[in-house]
Amino acid sequence: MSDTVSRRSALRLMGGAIAVATAATGGLVPPAHAQARPEKGAGPRVEGLIARLTLDEKISLLHGATDPASLGQAGYVPGVPRLGIPPLRLTDGPAGVRVTAHATALPAPALLASAFDPSLARRYGQVVGREGRALGQDVLLSPMVNLIRTPYAGRNFETLSEDPLLASRLVAAEIGGIQGEHLIATVKHYAMNNQEQDRMSIDVRVDEQTMHEIELRGFEAAIDAGAGAVMGAYNKVNGTFACENKTLLTDILRERWGFEGWVMTDWFAAHSTVAALTAGLDMEMPDGTYFGTALKTAVQNGSVAERYVDRAVRRVLAVMDRFGLLDGSVPPRPARDAAAGAAVALEVAKAGATLLRNEHRTLPLARGGSVAVIGPTGSLPFVSGGGSAHVVPDHADSPLDAIKSRAGKVTYALGEDLFGKAIPASALSPALDSEGQQVGAGKIWSYDGTLTVPEADEWTFVLHFSSAPTARPKVLLDGTELFPQAAGFGEYFSGGLVSTAPDGLSVRRKTLTLAEGGHTLRISAQGGASGLLFRLRRITGATRAQDVAEAVKAARVARDVVLFAYEDATEGLDRSTLALPGHQERLIEAVTAANPRTTVVLNTSSATSMPWLGRTGAVLQMYYPGQEGAEATAAVLYGECDPGGRLTQSFPVDDHHHPVADNPLRYPGVDGTEEYSEGIHVGYRWYDAEGVRPLFPFGHGLSYTTFAYDSLRVRPTRRGLEVSFDVRNTGRRTGVTVPQVYVGRSPDLRLDQAVRVLGGFERLTLRAGERRRVTVEVSARTLSSWDPKRHDWVLGTGLRGVWVGASSRDLRLRASVEVGK
Repeated sequence: MSDTVSRRSALRLMGGAIAVATAATGGLVPPAHAQARPEKGAGPRVEGLIARLTLDEKISLLHGATDPASLGQAGYVPGVPRLGIPPLRLTDGPAGVRVTAHATALPAPALLASAFDPSLARRYGQVVGREGRALGQDVLLSPMVNLIRTPYAGRNFETLSEDPLLASRLVAAEIGGIQGEHLIATVKHYAMNNQEQDRMSIDVRVDEQTMHEIELRGFEAAIDAGAGAVMGAYNKVNGTFACENKTLLTDILRERWGFEGWVMTDWFAAHSTVAALTAGLDMEMPDGTYFGTALKTAVQNGSVAERYVDRAVRRVLAVMDRFGLLDGSVPPRPARDAAAGAAVALEVAKAGATLLRNEHRTLPLARGGSVAVIGPTGSLPFVSGGGSAHVVPDHADSPLDAIKSRAGKVTYALGEDLFGKAIPASALSPALDSEGQQVGAGKIWSYDGTLTVPEADEWTFVLHFSSAPTARPKVLLDGTELFPQAAGFGEYFSGGLVSTAPDGLSVRRKTLTLAEGGHTLRISAQGGASGLLFRLRRITGATRAQDVAEAVKAARVARDVVLFAYEDATEGLDRSTLALPGHQERLIEAVTAANPRTTVVLNTSSATSMPWLGRTGAVLQMYYPGQEGAEATAAVLYGECDPGGRLTQSFPVDDHHHPVADNPLRYPGVDGTEEYSEGIHVGYRWYDAEGVRPLFPFGHGLSYTTFAYDSLRVRPTRRGLEVSFDVRNTGRRTGVTVPQVYVGRSPDLRLDQAVRVLGGFERLTLRAGERRRVTVEVSARTLSSWDPKRHDWVLGTGLRGVWVGASSRDLRLRASVEVGK
């Protein structure tokens, strides 16, 4: 039905928008009416400390240092013992606390976000917050709220969504959970850090409207939620590095949003001393290249006034004071509750499990039936992605074991080999035991021989080794080194699954085509201080064909097949394609041809292309499900719970049909520059604007039951719109649905607008036959657009459409509302 917003309500809406604008983001050019907020004093305790600190002591608080008693965390800032200022330990933690000790390995944030449940995000944050403090940490370098702009970005699994409203609500809730446990949260990476390729140098060119409506909205929500710290990004924004960008660090972050915490660099993201400090950077991590001796020199020679040092110190100490770290009022560090952490990890993994396809009632599986489990991650638990997200879990069970506890007869087939098979002894001359070479401490070992290849074939050499990556054996084939050292930090960002063998040895791979005949093979290794164990294996076309044949055989004799497919993403490296890596597509095609009752479980970081989709019975998206992933996956497969997840990102059909496809200036950039020329049309907004069909739309996810929506009514409130409707479970079992409210364009704004945007959502669990009245509020901010001429938010008036649906493309109810002038 259609309601008209009264003039009084319209004035309230406008007033709400103005109120929103008052606390909203500033423009690239600060508006004339915007008054810079004076730097506040931080209270007598902090001001007293600043007056007593020496210049050297002040500077020591503004950069990282070596921890004399490291717990394996990412960073350390020494305190000032003579004044009772304690040190700070800073830990990575997008999916759990990343130290050397065991911690709860939570599902990836992408899986958390799929639940569309802020209350669950808060409990997720509470687990990380409690464990961070229990494990000796003071600052969490999380959460990440950069939007998913390109499906190739290597850290998409660490962040939340392509939609700014969803990301905002979830990041605010998670920060509330983290900081409620007295751990300081750091929202990152501020800002426009939407890819890993060239992340240290890429210059992102973005217009004012796009920046404020899309990327910055999540950061603003984090500040509103009270985040204690912000981490600056590596990249440039409109020509200036983010960590010395006054528009970002001062004009927007502090003068518009009123942020009173401190800003730190990402690790090694500083590029200057005076420019960075005066622009608004407060802390350099992880060392003092620019904010150590260089800063002291700059103060002493007059290049920068000491008041800027005092300002940065004040910001750091003010947060420490707020969290009770200066007066000892912070509660004692709690004991770690591993059982409680595991319970939340399991709940999140179940809630975010997203059923993309389910034909012919393939799922749920029947208990006691015969099942073939196929794929390396069917046997090996895929806990987390690589880089900052890696956690040492308490345990991680095998999905195969979880399925065995529910099925009757279970057979397992590898299907896709990750770690290689032994090189036949007959292929090596002189003889070499390539399966286990032990080099003693201080010893040097070498091999000089010939590898004989029986026929031309593709070979993947797989090196397993026990040493640090930089001390691994050197392997040369026909004079070419197979495993050279990666540039920069590449050796340390190599994935969460494929870079470590089941027995803990590090792994590196090299694929090349070998001609028939002999090839020179030279290996040299050093035992170092503690000795070295290594093995050299291979995967060939012949071994691969054998693995697929065994998988097909297992599929033919089973009633159902569960095929686990993987993609291993990591910080520091973007994906090169949406296709599954290796030869998994061929494996899926072969197995589904043998048994159409095949469920593909995807342990992937982000969107995946699926040319094999039509041959499958079901597809279940599990991302990186954490330490309880096996149990959660099996519970969903067997219908012990409803698959409760919905996509927080659009899945493209292929590499040529998505917002940055075939446009190198949009991604990954040309000559060091990247343009966000899609503007505000990110994710589902682009698909709608361009009339392109995604493989799966934003918000999509199936249930084991069915739901009907009806009785839509829209009315104004002082804060925006109130959208009410009924939802009824029309099936035979309890299930989960996530109705989503979308709002259309304003006819009165002469600004670029999306066809429709997400205005709100509600996660519901309904019993069979249950009906519930649902009310979703659409805020004045969502009804507004950023006007680059006014450098402010403006309310979108006029007749606007309101839709309710199960995804951005499955829109079931529609009404119109007049937002008055």
